Amino acid sequence: MTETSEETISRILSRHELGAKLRKLRLRKKVSLADLGKHSGLSASMLSQLENGRMIPTLPTLVRIATVFNVGLDHFFGDERGAKIFSIMRGSERMKFPERAGSPSPAFFFQCLTLATQTSGMQAYLAEFPKLGKEEPSEHFHDGSEFIYLFDGEVALHCNGEDHILGAGDSVFFDSSEPHSYRGLAKHGSKAIVVTMPPRV
Repeated sequence: MTETSEETISRILSRHELGAKLRKLRLRKKVSLADLGKHSGLSASMLSQLENGRMIPTLPTLVRIATVFNVGLDHFFGDERGAKIFSIMRGSERMKFPERAGSPSPAFFFQCLTLATQTSGMQAYLAEFPKLGKEEPSEHFHDGSEFIYLFDGEVALHCNGEDHILGAGDSVFFDSSEPHSYRGLAKHGSKAIVVTMPPRV
């Protein structure tokens, strides 16, 4: 039976044991559920359900709680044991997103291959580039650098004011703070592994 996106998100978040971490933090700070409720604006009943794992907290809820205890969100998603990172993301867990939500003709679709909470800024994606019509793809940019390995099809990468044609087996590394865009050229579509990295400090 195929999972809904909400079920997939809940299953992935449940691995972080957010409720147990919340309870441990609250007890360490010697704060009652009632007092935490007063400071966070959340009901003691909801907080109890969160701690017992009967409810998955939303991001705004976690932000409220983290603010009360003066901790970052990484407190809830980090590995308290200090173990080395090892995580498998199953193909069935990945969700496919368009370049921009609501875009009528996305230049590409992507699936995250890593969880943001498990890395230090590096992100890897499976990108799919459908063949576009006459419409021009939108340029975008982001801090850091980007690596692309095209393993199927053909893509035109527009960067630094020039078009660069990539074929299957080609790779490219560039400064992603420069405006760039992609155009799929193959009729059957194109696929690539895309890795983005934060700026060097």
